[in-house]
Amino acid sequence: MDTTTAQPPLHPKRILFVEDDDALASVYMVRLEAEGFEVHRVANGEDALAAAVSFKPDLVLLDVMMPKIGGFDVLDILRNTPETANLKVVMLTALSQDSDKKRAEALGVDDYLVKSQVVITEVIDRIKKHLGVS
Repeated sequence: MDTTTAQPPLHPKRILFVEDDDALASVYMVRLEAEGFEVHRVANGEDALAAAVSFKPDLVLLDVMMPKIGGFDVLDILRNTPETANLKVVMLTALSQDSDKKRAEALGVDDYLVKSQVVITEVIDRIKKHLGVS
């Protein structure tokens, strides 16, 4: 049995939320913070790459269709950068095509959720599962 999980974390789990839709982002921010996460939101892929190094998140919640650098490219760069290669990455996207999901999986995504097919509670549950918190 792993006894290290009995101790509360020294800091809340950090989530880097990459989403260019302000309305959607604000709903998720409120809910994630209410769940006890420390959340940093950026609105494009370029800022996501910088924040992944400076904010040091435990998990990245990543949109795909964004200005500057798209989510697939962000994922590819994160996976090929030593400081961020092992970050948990959950894509939350409007893209529901099987080919998009396969592309994300090939790039090393930890989870792929389609916005129209999940409710916020499911997204929170998946995040908690990936972070090993309940």
